Amino acid sequence: MGYEIEVNLTKLLIDHKVTYKELQMKTGLSLRTISELANNKMERIPKKAISKIAEALEIEDIREIIDFKK
Repeated sequence: MGYEIEVNLTKLLIDHKVTYKELQMKTGLSLRTISELANNKMERIPKKAISKIAEALEIEDIREIIDFKK
């Protein structure tokens, strides 16, 4: 039994009261990318996207965005 990488974007958006559209405006990422990350549909997580999200939501610890799930 292994670990899966989980992106906690949906929870972060709710906690920060930010919509997909607002995050798109702040990061320049496409709505599709944001949706795929939020719904854990992306096989490869782009470092640049995570970096932009962290900056937009003022997150200093990547573990708030990405976590392991059993």
